[in-house]
Amino acid sequence: MTAETIVRDFCRAFEEPDLEKILGFFSEDAIYHNIPLEPAQGLPAIRAVLEQFISPEAKSEFEIRNLASCGNVVLTERVDHLSIQGKPVALPVMGTFEVDADGKIAAWRDYFDMGQLTAQVG
Repeated sequence: MTAETIVRDFCRAFEEPDLEKILGFFSEDAIYHNIPLEPAQGLPAIRAVLEQFISPEAKSEFEIRNLASCGNVVLTERVDHLSIQGKPVALPVMGTFEVDADGKIAAWRDYFDMGQLTAQVG
C-alpha cells in the first residue's frame, strides 16, 4: 500500500467517529503537530488531542482539495469540517504526513490559521 493510499484512507476514517480506528493508523511513537500548538508524541498524547474534536455525536470530514506525494511523504491541502465545542468549523489546512516502512503514520503536521479557528469557535 502506498503512502498516498494510507493518507487518503486515514483522512476518510474521520467520517466515522471511531477514535480507535483512527489511532490504528499511527506508529506507537508518532508525532502529531498542529502548528502553532505544541506537538503531541506517542499514542496517548495523540489520543488526548484527537478527543477534543472526535466524538460519536459529531461527524467530521477531511475534504482533500489537492494531494502530492513523493516516496513516504504526502502533502495535503484540505478543508477540515469539524465540530468543536458543538460548533461547526470549516478550517483550511495544509498537512504533511510521513509514513514509515510498516505503513504507519510516523509524523503528521498540520498548518492552519489559528485566527480562523478561533473566529469560528468563538
